Amino acid sequence: MRLGTGPVQRRLVDAVVAVAMTSLTITFALQYHPGAPWPPFGPWAIALSALTGLPVAFRRAAPRTVLVVSCAGLTLYSAGGYQPSANVWPPVLAFFTVATELPFRRVLPGALLTACVWEYGGLSLHVVSVVVATAQTVLVLGLAWAFGAGARRLAERNGQLRVLTRRLQLEQAARARHEVTEERMRIARELHDVVAHHLSVIAVQSGLARYVFDTAPDTARTALGTVADTARQSLEEMRGLLGVLRLPPAACDGPAAPVASPEGSTPGLGDLPELVERVRAAGVRAELSVIGTARPLPPGGDLSAYRIVQEALTNVLKHAPAAHAAVELRYRGDLLTIRVDDDGGGAAGTGVERVPGGGHGLMGMRERAKLYGGTFAAGPRRQGGYGVLLTLPLPAPTAGADRADTGTGRPRAGTGPAGTGRGGERKQGHDPAEDPCPRRRRRDPDP
Repeated sequence: MRLGTGPVQRRLVDAVVAVAMTSLTITFALQYHPGAPWPPFGPWAIALSALTGLPVAFRRAAPRTVLVVSCAGLTLYSAGGYQPSANVWPPVLAFFTVATELPFRRVLPGALLTACVWEYGGLSLHVVSVVVATAQTVLVLGLAWAFGAGARRLAERNGQLRVLTRRLQLEQAARARHEVTEERMRIARELHDVVAHHLSVIAVQSGLARYVFDTAPDTARTALGTVADTARQSLEEMRGLLGVLRLPPAACDGPAAPVASPEGSTPGLGDLPELVERVRAAGVRAELSVIGTARPLPPGGDLSAYRIVQEALTNVLKHAPAAHAAVELRYRGDLLTIRVDDDGGGAAGTGVERVPGGGHGLMGMRERAKLYGGTFAAGPRRQGGYGVLLTLPLPAPTAGADRADTGTGRPRAGTGPAGTGRGGERKQGHDPAEDPCPRRRRRDPDP
């Protein structure tokens, strides 16, 4: 059985050492103690031997007190004229313990006390000179101090290591909690982006169908068909999201794992024409224009840009479903600027109800932009309506970047995508350089 290292076990070991040392001292003295000039080794000598050795049992609890008592016992023992050779080691062990507990300057008084006692005992032998007695005293106590100081430094380093280990454990636990929080935020963002847009379309179209159900059955049927198609698409994207969330953490590289569709693709800027068509089908007059030469973004940034545009159009559906919305992508140098502006048209007289928001959409868009080194701003426009401005850094251009298809499904710049005029410019006289956010104030926030 392995002996433990707890306080009780250490005290037990010290007690055994003290009893064994005292017993060996007395046994050795009884066997070795000669006659003249030494007095007989009687009960008084045994008592002094016990006074010198037994206090060692408490050397860890009160090292300096044990050293003083043990030195006093050895001094009385030597003064009694008894042969001191067998009884000199308990004070050395006590001095070693003091050296393990205290720095050198505080050990020095104990060292002087032990040295004097040893010197006195050595001279009482009557067979050694002062030089020999001093030399053996310095040698023995020097070794005891060296080993004790080494043990003290080792204990201090072990204590520092324990503190550092505990600190690292706390930091690791904090990092794990932070990662869990980040993962929860990522899941919340993906759930919000995947579901909110489709549910907003469903809410708007179902409200329209209810409004015109009796007066315009064909319009109501068309709206209900849009609801069914949107619900199916939302279900497919939810399945894709759940598939990603089931992946092990090692399979998700980058700040956030893109959500794959059932066909294995990831939504990106190349899917904006379809998004604009869905928004237009929900009743918003939406346009999309691309200015400059389209260049691919990294997959994560491409997904984030798509989600931000999707969220901005969702807000138009919720807060101004009869408005005109313009989406502009401008590639200039190493920067992609995306604007989503609406003119603030309301829902009055359209039969379409406004959808209340939950206040998390703008925060999610800002976090997505920051995650990929971009900037985000949103607020009311001076001429009315609301604007969203997103900038993202573009990677360095590569060979073939000016081809019609960059491999990400993005439209060719200047081809006039859905709702745009010739050359990709919007048909309205909108100044793309105008800041949509003169005041950093948002209206009723999105979901």
